[in-house]
Amino acid sequence: MITGASGGIGLELARLFASDRIDVVLVARSAGKLEEVANELRSSHGIEATVIAMDLAIPSAPQELFDATQQRGLQIEYLINNAGFGVRDSFVNTSLKDILEMIQLNVTALTHLTRLYVGGMVALKRGKILNVASTAAYQPGPNMNVYYATKAYVLSFSEALSHELHGSGVTVTALCPGPTWTGFQQRAGAKNMQLMKSKMMRVMDAHTVARQGYEAMIKGKRVVITGAMNRIIAKAAMIGPRNIATSIAGAMNQNKQS
Repeated sequence: MITGASGGIGLELARLFASDRIDVVLVARSAGKLEEVANELRSSHGIEATVIAMDLAIPSAPQELFDATQQRGLQIEYLINNAGFGVRDSFVNTSLKDILEMIQLNVTALTHLTRLYVGGMVALKRGKILNVASTAAYQPGPNMNVYYATKAYVLSFSEALSHELHGSGVTVTALCPGPTWTGFQQRAGAKNMQLMKSKMMRVMDAHTVARQGYEAMIKGKRVVITGAMNRIIAKAAMIGPRNIATSIAGAMNQNKQS
């Protein structure tokens, strides 16, 4: 099951599963887009593709999604928690609605879905969970502070759960992409930010990020940071002075001057 499957990294992950002849459950808000994806996967790979249109920013949605898969007799062996969004603005200028929905989708829904499905995986002694975090998890991020904080949660949660499940047959992988060309930038208002325009950063494409995450999940790796430069920057943020990493992140999250 892949959340946020209608585009970007989620869509590319769906294609990777389908190419390996693994049936998929596609979840996102737009039924129309999901049906297009499902039809593509069915015709290209001959798999079963189930569409469940749902807004996971609604608190009741994770339980409703779980109930829907149970009612259809679907056994989820791979859970991909990919749905999420960010907003680029100062905290005081970001609407309370956006802040709470960001936490609900990026943190609460991810945790809720993991808890609902992991028990069945442990009982069967097999299963894989891929949680999409970000290199944003490695330092505070002024001008996108709530988003960075949610991704820090995803990384910490995933690493701890991976440790707890060691030997159970179930693995947990945190995928930490750096800047990636997806629909995220438009929703976040981030198309012109320094991070996306910086010559130091190499913005990756969604397929490459998805491929690295997929391969790491199959191998049962605990964390994968996509791209050599992203790995260097993330490690530097961990060992360097916290205030410097914060200042750099804040500068990168501002608009690039023309």
